[in-house]
Amino acid sequence: MAGNDEVDLPDLGQEQPQGGAPALLESDAAPDNETKRSSSDLEAVFDVPVTVSAVLGKSAMEVSSLLKLGKGTIVELDRKVGEAIDIYVNDRLVARGEVVLVEDRLGVTMTEIIKTGQS
Repeated sequence: MAGNDEVDLPDLGQEQPQGGAPALLESDAAPDNETKRSSSDLEAVFDVPVTVSAVLGKSAMEVSSLLKLGKGTIVELDRKVGEAIDIYVNDRLVARGEVVLVEDRLGVTMTEIIKTGQS
């Protein structure tokens, strides 16, 4: 797949073929034939917990400086105001985004999806 960014993705909005097992799992399914898949093919992973982290920035300091931190201390980060933040899923960079305010809570909106191998 090196050098080719185009990937054929299944249409998950269509129903799977009659006969029980999804065409993905059928050993006699020809790779040339168009297989019909649905979102129900992914049901096994819907309840898998993941950890999502939004990293605003990073800072390096010595332990002695860390122990001196108190309420109201300002820690300078390596990013500028308005710069994109990194969004990680299970410690893997998957997107970049912006911090947004939703009513009285902070949120993150994704502005760029990171493809595997980019970062």
